[in-house]
Amino acid sequence: MRTAVIGLGWWGRILSRTLRDPASIWRLARAVEPDANRAREAGPELSVPIDARYEDALEDRAIEAVVLATPHSMHEAQAIAAARAGKHVFVEKPLGLTLASASHVVEACRAAGVTLGVGHERRFEPPQRDLRALAESGGLGTLMQVEANFSHDKFTALSADNWRLSAAEAPAGGMTATGIHLLDLAIALLGDPVSAYATSATLASNIANGDSLSVCVRFASGATATINVMLATPFISRFACYGSQGWVEIRDKAHVEAPQGWLLTHAAPGDAPRTRDYPIARPVLDNLNAFATAAAGRAPYPISHAAMLKTIAALEAVFKSAASGKVEEVSAVL
Repeated sequence: MRTAVIGLGWWGRILSRTLRDPASIWRLARAVEPDANRAREAGPELSVPIDARYEDALEDRAIEAVVLATPHSMHEAQAIAAARAGKHVFVEKPLGLTLASASHVVEACRAAGVTLGVGHERRFEPPQRDLRALAESGGLGTLMQVEANFSHDKFTALSADNWRLSAAEAPAGGMTATGIHLLDLAIALLGDPVSAYATSATLASNIANGDSLSVCVRFASGATATINVMLATPFISRFACYGSQGWVEIRDKAHVEAPQGWLLTHAAPGDAPRTRDYPIARPVLDNLNAFATAAAGRAPYPISHAAMLKTIAALEAVFKSAASGKVEEVSAVL
């Protein structure tokens, strides 16, 4: 199945390499990058036509899907244009910066009968899958809290005008970079989010939109998730879920750019905590292959439209709270 990657920045290059993996169901057949220098740098590695115009990829009848790795504010218009052109659409997270924007994308894909995928690859990590299976089986009892932290200092080297540091493109510090992954994982476990409180500040860098973020999300069940994100500290990725019959903590050994696997620790009543070592896996590839399988009509995409929209509804509430300093309600997803 032939696809085009739109945007050849840092993550767009990673997605392009993943699509060129022999295990990928997709074949990278085209790319779009308006920056001539960036396109020139990527050309020898990708060995596919690289266009400056998005429309060229949409007009190519051989292209079956687009993978959007573009600034967040572009996702809605680009995804809708792809759907109307009959292309399946994979959108790097976030699907939108507002619930209304993400809903427009979902509606366009439904109307066109094309598959919509989203870059929530952390759902495909083996320890996260095992945690969800344990929770869904009742092995952790009543779920009460999630504690999570996904921080790094990679953005401190970016120029001040980089879109990833823009308050318009990336509100609330590192929320769209890393925090959204933790939010999405918490929603997958705890269900419907109903309110959010967030506080963001610049404490140890020149990142104007914030380098330190703390979020508390309350769910309809009464459970809560606390999410911490920093953009000026060495790498850490930790996700823990606590229930009445035990808890699980997952730690990444290294950043996803150069993964080394995970450690999962499980504690049950009356037993000492036990730790399992997980080898390196390919969650980005697994997500793209699940998208391809769904596009081919062989199986549903594992992340439902409703789940996608719940994450964006909660994300929007986090943005509002970081700006207002108040608890903000999460809009209902119908």
